Formats: sequence, C-alpha cells, structure tokens
Amino acid sequence: AFESENDDLKYVLKWIIPNAQKNSMEPILIELEANGRSKEDYPHEGEEFGYVIQGNIYLHIGSDIFKVKKGESFYYKANSNHYISNAGKTKANIIWVSNPPSF
Repeated sequence: AFESENDDLKYVLKWIIPNAQKNSMEPILIELEANGRSKEDYPHEGEEFGYVIQGNIYLHIGSDIFKVKKGESFYYKANSNHYISNAGKTKANIIWVSNPPSF
C-alpha cells in the first residue's frame, strides 16, 4: 500500500485501495501517534465515515469536538473544517473513508 508519513503531525496514512483517488470513495488507514493529528481539511462536497480500530480519538468538526472510542464509528457531512486527533497516550488506528476522495 502507498504510504504518507508526517513527522510533525505524528501520523502515517496508508492507501488501502490502490489508485483510490479516481474512485468515488477513498478509504485510508491512518495511524496517529500519541499527540498526533491529521491535517485539517476544509469544507468540501461529500461525506466522510470512520471506524476506530485501536485507541481513542477526537473528531473536530467546525468548533465541535466529539470523542470516538475503539469500536465506534463516525459519519458526517464535510461542510465544515474537520480533522481528527489522538485522545490518548497510545497509538490510534482508524479506517477513514472520504467521498469524494480528499487525501
């Protein structure tokens, strides 16, 4: 799988479907280290879904923050700024699907 690493934000992003950017959905696996977070994404058309495989995260949508724990999922319209951050002291793994592709 193709990977992108960001040492400043402390994440590793893996495309689990090859060339998904040209599909209508783009599933990724993102690993957040302790204190890690994803890049902030600006409002766009479409929706996003995620499932937390390991750890706990905060989902930031506009000025709202939601805690999402291992075994829980999230789903939202991407019409506000949004990103996720690690809420714990251990690594968090999340399957994250964006429609349309945005990673």
